[in-house]
Amino acid sequence: MLIVMKFGGSSLATNDRIENVAQIIMNKVAEGNRAVVVVSAQGKTTDALIEKGKSVSDMVQPRENDVLLSAGEQMSSSLVAMKLNAEGCAAVSLLGWQAGIMTDANHGNASITDVNAERIISELDKGNVVVVAGFQGVDCENDITTLGRGGSDTTAIALAAALGADICYIYTDVSGVFSANPSVASDAVKHDEISYDEMLEMSSLGAKVLHNRSVSMAKRNGVEFEVRSSFDDKSGTKIRKFAAKKDVTGIVCDSNIAMITVSGIECGESTCRLFELLADKNIPIDVIIRSQGSDKSTGTVCFSVASHICGWISDVINAKKDEIGFDLITAEYNMAKISAVGLGLADSCSVAAVMLSELNALDIHPRYITTGEIRISVIIPRFMAQEAEKRLNSAFFGKKEER
Repeated sequence: MLIVMKFGGSSLATNDRIENVAQIIMNKVAEGNRAVVVVSAQGKTTDALIEKGKSVSDMVQPRENDVLLSAGEQMSSSLVAMKLNAEGCAAVSLLGWQAGIMTDANHGNASITDVNAERIISELDKGNVVVVAGFQGVDCENDITTLGRGGSDTTAIALAAALGADICYIYTDVSGVFSANPSVASDAVKHDEISYDEMLEMSSLGAKVLHNRSVSMAKRNGVEFEVRSSFDDKSGTKIRKFAAKKDVTGIVCDSNIAMITVSGIECGESTCRLFELLADKNIPIDVIIRSQGSDKSTGTVCFSVASHICGWISDVINAKKDEIGFDLITAEYNMAKISAVGLGLADSCSVAAVMLSELNALDIHPRYITTGEIRISVIIPRFMAQEAEKRLNSAFFGKKEER
């Protein structure tokens, strides 16, 4: 079998952990597998590199920043290959460009456009384990690019697709995908399998296990993969096209939420101009609520954004106040979004009732509610988020399944 294995930064943070990763790889090779390994930067290396860049220049330099940040994965790939070779397991490290990973020129958040896997196949044919630096590629000008958040996961999925791998393993510091954050909800249930669509929804709503870009790529290319721990030998969670249908698969909490309210805005053209501005600036928004005033010609538009960009978004909209036409813009910080996700939601009338009843028992009364085919989300004060997540996980999972 040809397998792709990805190891995150926490799995590589120390020499002992690198030794553990090397043993996992060698065990897979001993089973007769050919292995391509994708690695992230060790521990907090990327954060340290960001600070190092800031220490010499406050000016934003996307190209040079990518050159700097790519050094973290370069170091990891070399160290893992060194350890494998020292243990008698032939290995070679490749940087993104050497592995044939082509991207667009969007520095800091590049998208993979093509993978030329010839070099990887050549090294595999020589009997080598191929250790690839994740999170990076090269654009048409041969400039180094980085893939943004979750970039190493995306690298692994892209290589699995290009190589036609039999399976892709995403090794991390958790043992799979849970019904809720296990560090918050002690009775969170680990799933044996979930669908691409459920994982996509959970990732986009704030689940930290995988970035939605990597899941989207897996779905598009039909790459089945498994999230599992690098610290034990237990099976993890398989993400595939079809999985057992459940009313609720997971409770997801995103505590990085703010609500922006634009008051006194004309309900027709002005509202259109507002959302055209947000689209032009590539500003992601989620919950949207519009209400009309008594005269029905003007009203209020309220929408959710990530807290850390709320101030910037408010400034962007205020700068176009005369052009858009509205009275006032206000921001409400320290909010959280709690979501129930599951393929069975489309056929269930009870999930919303249970969700609101359980929140009411905690004296939590959501002001904003939004629904979709496979999710229900509510916006609540951030300080209530952990209790809400624990309560909802227990309601849907705690008494029904064993962890």
